[in-house]
Amino acid sequence: MSVKFEFNPKDGIDNPVLSLAEDSGPEGLSQLRFCFLKKEDEESFGFWLRQEVGNSGHLIRQVKPGSLAHRKGLREGDRILEVNGVYVDDMEHFRVVWKIQSSGKQVSLTVLDGNAYSLAKALDRNPAQFLPPYNRPRLCCVAKDQNGFGFSVSAPEGVKGTFRMSVLRNGPADKAGVPDGSWLLELNGMSVKNWTYAGLNKKLKQSSSPLGLLVIEAESEDFYQQRNIKITAALADTSWLPFEVRKLPMVRGPSGYGFLLKEERCSSGKKGQFLREVDAGLPAEKAGMRDGDRLLGVNGESTEDLDHHGTVSKIRADRKQVTLLVIDAEGSKFYDLVGLSPLVFYDDQDALTGSTATCTSSSSSTLQENSTSTFIPCHLDMDHHQNARPSRDGSWDFSKEEQDGLSQPF
Repeated sequence: MSVKFEFNPKDGIDNPVLSLAEDSGPEGLSQLRFCFLKKEDEESFGFWLRQEVGNSGHLIRQVKPGSLAHRKGLREGDRILEVNGVYVDDMEHFRVVWKIQSSGKQVSLTVLDGNAYSLAKALDRNPAQFLPPYNRPRLCCVAKDQNGFGFSVSAPEGVKGTFRMSVLRNGPADKAGVPDGSWLLELNGMSVKNWTYAGLNKKLKQSSSPLGLLVIEAESEDFYQQRNIKITAALADTSWLPFEVRKLPMVRGPSGYGFLLKEERCSSGKKGQFLREVDAGLPAEKAGMRDGDRLLGVNGESTEDLDHHGTVSKIRADRKQVTLLVIDAEGSKFYDLVGLSPLVFYDDQDALTGSTATCTSSSSSTLQENSTSTFIPCHLDMDHHQNARPSRDGSWDFSKEEQDGLSQPF
């Protein structure tokens, strides 16, 4: 990249490259913006995420005038540095798309002005240097022991929503990752900002174990407040949680994969797809499937919004092999408790390899490539194929042969 600057003696030296090189703090930070996007049903975020030959970074393109993205300050040429507090500039493009997709209806983006980004790259500077240091909020699962949850809460008299955590050393809350002196933001997925101290205590006494707590350290809360960044559970560090999304790659054997897919009610009351009757010695068990696992995705695409037939169709897309994303029963219950999809926090380097995605509308779009750019749309293609049929009880058996031969068994 070559950048030409004209020197005018009357104006003196006013070279933005020199300014950026000598003062990375204010210059870079002034071009850094934090955008929180929350869309309604059937609404799109209103932008394309693009990767271009000759332009590094994840570019914001085609911001629709009047759209949510436009109203929240996204501009043509911006580069996304963070998605939900996770640094993504050095990630593969499809992984960034996955993070936006799996965020659902709301996402928090940290973006850098395109000119500042290009100048930083011209100087071989890491854009991460523009990001001020801070810690993300923590999402913690606290299970009660014989002495309780291991924390107490204090609040200023007469003030709502301000609760300081005092954590017992080596108690359940401490072991679950709750920092002593942190602020409580959410209890079991509910914001506490309008709660009284008496109301919080009542909720705690009524709550069963485990608790889902969203907490943040005081200095980090100041960081978010000063920049007017909405703190949501999607921004959380979940490294302390005992649950993880598992990837199960399987190659179909002569007797099928060896499991039953069944639609059941989740603890939230919504319908979900669960894995049952895992046959010993068959591919599903060998891949690590457990009875009661909840199915979240198929071949790198979320299936949480699909019905039973749509999910079966996704599994049947390849007759010889499939990769499932699952979480165990306890993890499913916890994420239902806090009102989040486990996929919000899932990251896998080949999660979306070969798949198609879009960020502008609910309609699907084919991956387009030419000599200069690659467009990746931001909503997964959720087309339902009608070549799959359930068994009599409404579940689908992925191990037994079908009688009519219209589709391959699982």
